[in-house]
Amino acid sequence: MADLKSSFEQASKDIQTLTERPDNDTLLRLYGLYKQGSEGDVKGDKPGFFDFVGTAKYEAWAKLKGTAQEDAQKKYVDLVKKLIA
Repeated sequence: MADLKSSFEQASKDIQTLTERPDNDTLLRLYGLYKQGSEGDVKGDKPGFFDFVGTAKYEAWAKLKGTAQEDAQKKYVDLVKKLIA
């Protein structure tokens, strides 16, 4: 468990070293997995209709509702490793 948590934290630092920006779908996947892995299920109200970025982020996180934090952390770490390789 401690290994996964440290890997998750390291992956969140490693992702910032990418030389190329991932596509929007990948960024939303990363965001959703990070939020689910760090905070659990989505909280709060969905952003307003005209907040396109906020709505996309909220929906990316909401898709993962019910996913265990440990599973989300593992998927996040795996995705970051794939992007860095």
